[in-house]
Amino acid sequence: MKHPRLIWIFLFCIPCGFLVAQDSLTIISYNVENLFDCEHDTLKNDFSFLPDGDNHWTYYRYQTKLDHIAQVLVNISGWESAALVGLCEVENAHCLRSLCYRLKCFHYKYVHYESPDERGIDVALLYDSTKVKVLNSKPLWVDLRGDNTRDILYVKALLHDQDTLHTMLCHLPSKLGGSATTDWKRRAAKQVIQQQVDSLLQVQPNAKIVVMGDMNSTPTNDLHGLHNTMIAFEQLGQGTHKYQGIWSCLDQFYVSSSLASCAQTTIFSPEWLLEEDTKFLGHQPHRTYIGYRYYGGYSDHLPIVLRISNRR
Repeated sequence: MKHPRLIWIFLFCIPCGFLVAQDSLTIISYNVENLFDCEHDTLKNDFSFLPDGDNHWTYYRYQTKLDHIAQVLVNISGWESAALVGLCEVENAHCLRSLCYRLKCFHYKYVHYESPDERGIDVALLYDSTKVKVLNSKPLWVDLRGDNTRDILYVKALLHDQDTLHTMLCHLPSKLGGSATTDWKRRAAKQVIQQQVDSLLQVQPNAKIVVMGDMNSTPTNDLHGLHNTMIAFEQLGQGTHKYQGIWSCLDQFYVSSSLASCAQTTIFSPEWLLEEDTKFLGHQPHRTYIGYRYYGGYSDHLPIVLRISNRR
């Protein structure tokens, strides 16, 4: 799309009743790269994202970040909102309220819990309240032997008053310190996910389950009872995140067998979400920061989109 702001401008001019319903269900997963407000939370180490912090995070930069995220979500959805949007690296409910206001024609509400993450970056789920009714939600704690990480967000929802969908949103521990030395942390987090999946499938073998988020690892079919939809992208050398010239699919969807045959995944990668990679050639995500240098872009990750058809 050559003019991504076109939909963004017209969104507020169209009555919500003109949004046309689709037969497919759209789910987005997006690591938005440090969506912080610019006020200090005394319980969190958010000093880098304050006006006098290392990143010189100002109110203007915060508002620009919100505009950019909203622009991405609108251009993925077109005139029809995604039913669910999983977000990684969101500081707090204030950021979510501000984002939902920018998307007010889509009737988004959110599910969010403050996590033990020391920096204060959490996961959150937006849902279109005209399509989705949240029945239950809870944070699933990950025991890292005294270390802190994000909780896994579990949400049970009713879609169009018919289908029940179980969603788990994750931002697994990073590889900071080395992949081999931190692998046990990601395994511990996936064990929590597996326990929840096993419990759901034991009660209902045909349960509709979607696990999504930033897994901080390459995609594999390592969750029993679920299929990872991103493996083919990785094999083709495509990805959602680029590090030292190599693309990888850190952002992933897993779906249960009841959804696998009718689920299609894409990586949203229009030209305006990318910039030239002057060091390793090709392109890379147009990110907000590189180091402490402000680039004013969108995110260091590309969003992924899951469309589920023939749900009824």
